[in-house]
Amino acid sequence: MKYNPRVTSSRRKCRKAHFSAPSSVRRVLMSAPLSNDLRTKYNARSIPVRKDDEVQVVRGTYKGREGKVVQVYRRKWVIHIERITREKVNGQTVNVGVNPSKVVVMKLKLDKDREAKGRGGDKKGKFSVEDVAAGGSLQEID
Repeated sequence: MKYNPRVTSSRRKCRKAHFSAPSSVRRVLMSAPLSNDLRTKYNARSIPVRKDDEVQVVRGTYKGREGKVVQVYRRKWVIHIERITREKVNGQTVNVGVNPSKVVVMKLKLDKDREAKGRGGDKKGKFSVEDVAAGGSLQEID
């Protein structure tokens, strides 16, 4: 069911918005899930991929391969990972594009902008883990 009247649910319009999205919007759309330890540390499920992040491929031909992100190719909706290459007929090696949703971020490249986000200190839900562990009914918490 549609909740926001300003957003269309038309397949045609959604596809047009997706494929003609500007680079700034593609950055957010090209997010990758975080590994379990990073998920608890940064209190986020996924994060936009950037160059120099370390990722592991979890789907497809290159499943299980790890490497550093060499390039985020927003125009083609793929990321290039070091050591995931193939050889062309003429002998030249080229990077193979991998969909960012098919990788897991194992290590983040932290710069001042990413650290400034302060994801570690943010509380995501209404209750902390301690509140839930303490038990009690929901009426007591209210």
